[in-house]
Amino acid sequence: MSVQFGRWNFEGQPPSPDYIEKVSAALAPYGPDSNEAYAKGGVKILYRAFHTTKESYRETQPHITSSSVVITWDGRLDNRAEMIGQLRDSLTISSTDVGIVAAAYEKWGTYSFPKLFGDWTLSIWYPANRSLVLVKDPIGTRHLYYSIDNNQVTWSTILDPLVRLAGKTFALSTEYIAGWFSMLPAVHLTPCVGIHSVPPSSFVLLRPGKYTVSKYWDFDPEKKIRYRTDAEYEEHFRSVFATAVRRKLRSDSPVLAELSGGRDSSSIVCVADTVIARGTAETPRLDTISYYDDSEPNWNERPYFTKVEEKRGRTGWHINVGPQDPKEKPELGPPPESTNDRFVSTPGYDGRTSPQIGMCLASKGNRVVLSGIGGDEVMGGVPTPVPELQDLLARAQFAAFAHQLKVWALEKRKPWFHLFWETARGSFPLSFVGVPKYMRPPPWLQPTFVKHHWAALNGYPCRVKLLGPLPSFQENVGTLDGLRRQLACAALPFEPHYEKRYPYLDRSLLEFIFAIPREQLVRPAQRRSLMRRALVGVVPDEILSRKRKAFVARALRVDISNNWANLVERTQNMISCSLGIVDSKRVLAALQKGRRGEEVPMIALIRTTHIEGWLKDLRRLGMISLDTTRKPELAWQPSMQS
Repeated sequence: MSVQFGRWNFEGQPPSPDYIEKVSAALAPYGPDSNEAYAKGGVKILYRAFHTTKESYRETQPHITSSSVVITWDGRLDNRAEMIGQLRDSLTISSTDVGIVAAAYEKWGTYSFPKLFGDWTLSIWYPANRSLVLVKDPIGTRHLYYSIDNNQVTWSTILDPLVRLAGKTFALSTEYIAGWFSMLPAVHLTPCVGIHSVPPSSFVLLRPGKYTVSKYWDFDPEKKIRYRTDAEYEEHFRSVFATAVRRKLRSDSPVLAELSGGRDSSSIVCVADTVIARGTAETPRLDTISYYDDSEPNWNERPYFTKVEEKRGRTGWHINVGPQDPKEKPELGPPPESTNDRFVSTPGYDGRTSPQIGMCLASKGNRVVLSGIGGDEVMGGVPTPVPELQDLLARAQFAAFAHQLKVWALEKRKPWFHLFWETARGSFPLSFVGVPKYMRPPPWLQPTFVKHHWAALNGYPCRVKLLGPLPSFQENVGTLDGLRRQLACAALPFEPHYEKRYPYLDRSLLEFIFAIPREQLVRPAQRRSLMRRALVGVVPDEILSRKRKAFVARALRVDISNNWANLVERTQNMISCSLGIVDSKRVLAALQKGRRGEEVPMIALIRTTHIEGWLKDLRRLGMISLDTTRKPELAWQPSMQS
């Protein structure tokens, strides 16, 4: 993915050359293929390209339209042929993506945004009426941040220059921190008060003195797909899934696919091979990369990804993530101080590509990596009947509800009344029914912090409505919102940089999944029902029939024991404790439980240690004020439109 940066001074003053040189250096690792710029009337826009398609080499950005509008595009347009067909008077089949987007915007204005399928962000500068539009695709696969001061707006694909080169310190967003202890921060948040992220499926219109955030598209709850037979659903799924994979294979260099041995990654690789064999893919080759750890008894993935390699007749790149020598243990002592001078928003990960992955990318010439993220969530990987039962209640189909309740109660081996309560409780506020155990904040958080950030710590809960869109549709959108938060928190990789793509988050595929009956996805004793039925003969049977995906359990507790001295030291003089976020004594008690093998919220515990290390880096860099004094809000207030 390419990167952009822009600054608009309302009084017409250009930024200093020294400032621009520093910004350009910050962008360089993410866009090594070009260094382009636009400057006029107090506006300076930088663009650095990372080419992944044959058309991208012919792009000149920022792109200036015939009406002098300046467009900067970071993305991949998946429905090129369709858009060219609608704009055939001004385009040809060889037109660049940014050329197509510019022509669409010239013709339809903001109504063009819903027509653009793919992964993208977009900035549009209007010199004539002095306004700026920042836009993000409906799924939110890419980043676009902005900050507003009294006399200027600054925006960027990466957060680092907005923070590190601002010439001031920012207040820490404690709501952002709270999100990391739960279902991750809301998509519009950043760690810095005053710096915002453009939400997915939205555009921000900025003018001197005000700005608005507007949603331009959403999934249609009225869209329904109904067939008479399972075979018709299976055929439709194969078609949309193949299209999703083909779109992500658009690359002028070989594509690398993560292959874990689970159904998600295996299905992507097997369907990609089918697409390539048909001659409809643009990539010259598909490579795979797999991870394994023979020391972890619950994570024996090698037999499964080997099955896929046998089917395709090619061995992929294998990385052993387990200990190389069981006798070797990490050296005890204080954790090394970070040497990274960049500002990162992801605790525990600064974006650096691991040496093993870097060697793989370099040896095979890959610039695009396919990920199976989203497959488990949207394809029925969690075998819960609750959305289906809620649909039956919402439709007043009480006889069918009673029958399915009985069937699922037998399958789940729990009393029907318990399952009925699970179905009903989603329609009540958490203050009435209580917070489920798995959603409760970690016990080591400070009570005042929990009270102040209750919504973020509970994943921004929303009641299921029995009137309006079907509960299963509401569940689908809620699940997607969780994936959007995950994407919003992911740091861009560098050293080397590469572009990550997500076939399961293809918009056309999601629209299909959201429109079919829930019982096509999940059935008693048959999770991922549609996917498993549709891909018989395409994906090896050993993978389709897997009972569950492997998981890592033992290694986390072993890691606590091996790094005990480091972890104990981290609980001393904790910054997060001085900020009123955690109780360090309770953190230490939780670590002791984990060391003994007792049940503790392990993910939250790991994130606590990552957040503490991240806060120490922020203190070292001096970019964020780490005190508890609440800073005054900006005088400008955004207006929200839907």
